[in-house]
This record gives sequence, C-alpha cells and structure tokens, in this order.
Amino acid sequence: MTEVLRLDGVSLRRDGNPILTSIDWSVAADQRWVILGPNGAGKTSLISIAAARMHPSEGTAVILGETLGQTDTQDLRTRVGLASAALADRLPDDETVLDVVMTAAHGVTGRWREEYEDVDQERAFALLAAFGMDGFADREFWTLSEGERKRVQIGRALMTDPELLLLDEPAAGLDLGGREELLSALTELAGDRRSPAMVMVTHHVEEIPQGFTHALLMREGTIVAAGAIRDTITSGHLSQTYGMPVELHAVGGRWTARRG
Repeated sequence: MTEVLRLDGVSLRRDGNPILTSIDWSVAADQRWVILGPNGAGKTSLISIAAARMHPSEGTAVILGETLGQTDTQDLRTRVGLASAALADRLPDDETVLDVVMTAAHGVTGRWREEYEDVDQERAFALLAAFGMDGFADREFWTLSEGERKRVQIGRALMTDPELLLLDEPAAGLDLGGREELLSALTELAGDRRSPAMVMVTHHVEEIPQGFTHALLMREGTIVAAGAIRDTITSGHLSQTYGMPVELHAVGGRWTARRG
C-alpha cells in the first residue's frame, strides 16, 4: 500500500529544548492512526510536521512523496486536510458555515476576493450533509455549539479531497452527547474505503473511533509504542505512557481506562 507519511530520525527543538527526539514513523494510505499521550508529549508538534506547517530540526519528513525543505509547502498543504484548535481560532466568527468549509479550496480562513465555482459550493454542501450540518449552511460560525463547530471543521479539512487527514483533538471540549455524535461520524469516515489516510490526536482512549487500525503512544517527545491498535493499546503500554498504573477495558470495539 502507498506510503503517505514517513518520518526518519525526526527531532524538534525550541529554544534549545527537545520537543521531539528521533521519531521514526510511517503511515500507509489505508491506515487510520490514533496518537495518545499526556500533555507535553509532543503530539501536536508531530501533527504540525505531518501537516507541513513545521519543519523538523533534524531528520527527514516525507509527506505524500514530498520531502520537507525540498518542496513548495503551500502546494503540499492543500493535499493534507487539517482540523485543529489553532486553525479553528483563525476562522472568522461571522463567517457563514458554508464559507468556512468552502474557503479551504483556496487555503484561506476567511472569504475575501477569491472566486468559487458551482462545483466548490456543491462539494461544501455535500460535506456539510455528510456530517449532518447542511441545515446550518447559512448560519454564522460563532452561533454553533462546540460539537457542531467540530463537525464543520472536519468537513472543511475534507474540502480539497486530501490524501491525508489530520485531526488534532477533535473531541476536546465536547460533552458526552457531542463526543458520541462526532465519534459516530468519524467511525463512518474511517470505514469508508474512499477516505484518505487518517491520523487523530487524543488524550483519552474513550475518544478512539471504531475502525481505527493503528496507534502511536508518546511520552516526553519519544515513541513508547506503535503498531496495530490492539497490540499497542494495552494496560502495560498505557501505564508506561502516562507514568502510572492504568487499567484498560474493551467493550464493543471501544475502550475505557482508569488508574489501576
């Protein structure tokens, strides 16, 4: 299967402080990865490199066949769908929901003087419908609930028909109902063979959608474990990742965890 992401010996430093250390990781086109780890583990930094929005201090990052530092990152970014809190903060509150999704076609976060074709509007409507948000197309983004905003952001991330979809804590801040609605949508997306490779960052095993195939566990900028999800999401690996004994339970394809 085609490889969409490969990191070889990737390290990242800020002001001399190590953020990521010697990361080796690859993602194939048919895989759905979840990244787990405590605060400060380096998860968001890893996603930023995978999204071509940050360059490593050392090592090689190859994204969709293009090597960071040797390619036009602006073009590369249009081939990678990203939903993150940092990106959401740049969306104008008074932008309509339809425009929030549609402006991704030009890689901008606010409609200005770009020109859009009927096909752009039709795709944006279709993506909103896929996440149950087509009835909100004319609403201003700020009027939405947190769960509704999350679904719109994922629709936006899919607007350019990306080859790699990156979701940085998509369930953060959601109540139980909002979380379960979002996970249902992500489960459906993960099970669709037409969907791109997916990588999702979360703090909680409870937020892993069904259909995800692989897991990467991180602590202090390094990889604790990586591989097939059922071999990687274990009590032992989670205990090592979070620095405390963790008791893990699996029911109906979903996990729960608590201190052991």
